[in-house]
Amino acid sequence: MTQTTAESATRKQRAQIRVRTLRTDRWWLAPALTFAGLFLFLIYGFWAMFDLSVLAGSYIAPFSSPCLAAATCPEGARLFGFAPFGDWYTLPPGLLILAFPGGFRFTCYYYRKSYYRSWWLSPPACAVAEPHSKYTGETRLPLILQNVHRYFFYVAVVIGLILTYDAVLSFRDENGNWGHVGLGSIILVVNAVLVLCYTFGCHSCRHITAGRLNHFSKHPLRYKMWTLISKLNARHQQFAWASMASIVIADLYVRLVAKGVINFPFA
Repeated sequence: MTQTTAESATRKQRAQIRVRTLRTDRWWLAPALTFAGLFLFLIYGFWAMFDLSVLAGSYIAPFSSPCLAAATCPEGARLFGFAPFGDWYTLPPGLLILAFPGGFRFTCYYYRKSYYRSWWLSPPACAVAEPHSKYTGETRLPLILQNVHRYFFYVAVVIGLILTYDAVLSFRDENGNWGHVGLGSIILVVNAVLVLCYTFGCHSCRHITAGRLNHFSKHPLRYKMWTLISKLNARHQQFAWASMASIVIADLYVRLVAKGVINFPFA
């Protein structure tokens, strides 16, 4: 074998490294913290799904909004006063709607990266070998279902607007009079803003807005929208975590007020 042929064969071979990684930093810290954060969120979501304390004055718990069943939804928590599922549905209200925002986040491009690294270790970090023997990508079940993300986006927009509507309603008192401003009002407004920033910063939203245009100059309005969404998209990771934390804080706050655990004068 000539020298040139030998060098060519060597270049085609992958580096034979027996250790899992040569990194000496704490590469495991980021996936460990991500695992803990997502795990705690799932635990809280499972608890909130079955908790019926969904209304406290004019505050509506985000994990149960929109509340669609008359049997399990107080009148003040029903969307526009309607309960399309009537009295026959007696299961917790969260079971009806949490699959949609949950599906949106589960299939989100950023969250895929998060749980692929922290839960499936595929790979756990850059320059760290994964324990799986082969990789098929998102070409077969169950990962091929990630492609429904764009459809979950449409529902997530509706739910984000409903949370915004709930935040506006929080400025009413228990008698329906406008002008009430409590700590819960501020918390619900902040949560609605963060949820909308996360939703509209989605990669699918960016693509829908102007991703398929060949000439931005011919579509100036769509280009401006695309520019704004691109700014949100650049901080998609931050909004993903901030909105996840805010929705837990807002939901827990409303439920604690409803249970009488929190009864501040400014609640």
